[in-house]
Amino acid sequence: MSFRLSRHAQDEMGRRGIPRQMVDGVLANPQQIIDMPDGKKAYQSQIDFGGGRVFLLRVIVAVDVDPNLVVTVYRTSKISKYWRTP
Repeated sequence: MSFRLSRHAQDEMGRRGIPRQMVDGVLANPQQIIDMPDGKKAYQSQIDFGGGRVFLLRVIVAVDVDPNLVVTVYRTSKISKYWRTP
C-alpha cells in the first residue's frame, strides 16, 4: 500500500521531532490499526524515543483517497487512552 504525506503531517513531524523513518516504519509494520469514527485509520506502535521513554506513535491516515494520505502524526505518553486490547 502506498502513502503520501500531507503538508500538515510534514510540518508536524518537523515541529514534533518525529523522524520520517519512524513514520515509515509504523506505516509498513504497525502494531495496531484502529478505525476512527470519522472514517480515518490510526496506524500506531509503541516506540522507545530514547532514554527508555516509550511513547505511542500515531499516524492518522485518510484511506478514502488513492494513494492513502497521512493527515497528521504525533506521539503521546497516554498509551492506555489509545491502545486497544483484543
